[in-house]
Amino acid sequence: MTHEFKTENPLVSVKKKIKTACKSLGETKEMYLHLSQPERMLEVSIPVKMDNGLTKTFKGYRVQHNGSAGPTKGGIRFHTDVQRDEVIALASWMTFKCGVMDLPYGGAKGGVKVDVSKLSVFELERLARGYIQAIAPIIGERRDIPAPDVNTNAQIMAWMVDEYSNLRGIGQTLFASFTGKPVEFGGSLARNEATGYGVAIMMKEFLEHKTINISDTTIAIQGFGNVGGYAGTYIQQFGGKIIAVSDAQCSLIDNDGLDMQKLHKYYHEHNTISGYDPKKEHDRDELFKVECDVLCPCALENAIRLDNAEDIKAKIIVEGANGPITSDAEAILNEKGVLIVPDILANAGGVIVSYFEWVQNLHNYYWSFEEVQIKQYQKMKEALYKMLAMMSEKQITMREACYMYSIRKLAKVVKLRGRCN
Repeated sequence: MTHEFKTENPLVSVKKKIKTACKSLGETKEMYLHLSQPERMLEVSIPVKMDNGLTKTFKGYRVQHNGSAGPTKGGIRFHTDVQRDEVIALASWMTFKCGVMDLPYGGAKGGVKVDVSKLSVFELERLARGYIQAIAPIIGERRDIPAPDVNTNAQIMAWMVDEYSNLRGIGQTLFASFTGKPVEFGGSLARNEATGYGVAIMMKEFLEHKTINISDTTIAIQGFGNVGGYAGTYIQQFGGKIIAVSDAQCSLIDNDGLDMQKLHKYYHEHNTISGYDPKKEHDRDELFKVECDVLCPCALENAIRLDNAEDIKAKIIVEGANGPITSDAEAILNEKGVLIVPDILANAGGVIVSYFEWVQNLHNYYWSFEEVQIKQYQKMKEALYKMLAMMSEKQITMREACYMYSIRKLAKVVKLRGRCN
């Protein structure tokens, strides 16, 4: 079955949100223009010698959206759909995500247009090192700190740290220049779980705010990679019942509840949920039609669109992915009274623990798994209740509250620096 749909340019979407927030805050047109475009964008060509001896050139990007609040921070994705506007939008989201969480960072993002499934491990390493050679002049532990994203992982970060350290040529490994590294190589405990754990935290705390017990809720999770897998695991630990999950191949639906530990283990062994239980297997888009209390889109952008928004029966959506709901779909959901916990709040666990990793690297002092998760929980709970307070004060949606809170804070710093009126 084909899955055709109209996508929304993520940069157009984020610019609309910035414009709305600036208008609501009474900020000037100049401030909107300043915040709606990146400070710096590097487009690079990366020649990679393939295993067959031929050289193939890949296109890559690194975007630094706004460094007024501190060094920029953001992941690197390797994906066939990577393109300029997407990377700018993702860097912009990171700026506002860091603002919502009161982190001393601006936003950045990087990407390479590539199908990683067609690369050998040696070609992947050469690509990772080549990308760092290309962007090295604009990154650094006090300037711009990359991290993993779609199709990149701790091993790739280790190669990148090694390459960057060699390029700097100062005889030491610069662990603080990247986050999301292996624990044995300067990484932080609980970093791998952080984004999914954060989604679970936000769901649990938001439900408690609404005086709903998570053990009385049914949940569907779209996307079962790192974010969706850990979100499901922790949601189940908190007492929630996961009745549906999906990946790129299929969806699994069981109204009696799925065992997340077993399913997560199966996924890591097979890289898909397909085949786990053929009797429960359905087309992947059937997940959006499931009767459930909470839906967590944890895959890529534009998952919930005009063509499937009406199918959604969930009362609450907690966004694990970046930009999973298009603007026109969100208008439909708002009309239906669906409550949305937005991406720049719900999936900020990754950047929070990346910040913790960076701090640990700079001080060469490391925390336990439990310490990291306690600090993450506190940080995310505090942010949620700040957003709820602004929602109540302004009578706005939570997404609008997040953008207004972050932009109000950032605009003050921009003015103090004299960069914009």
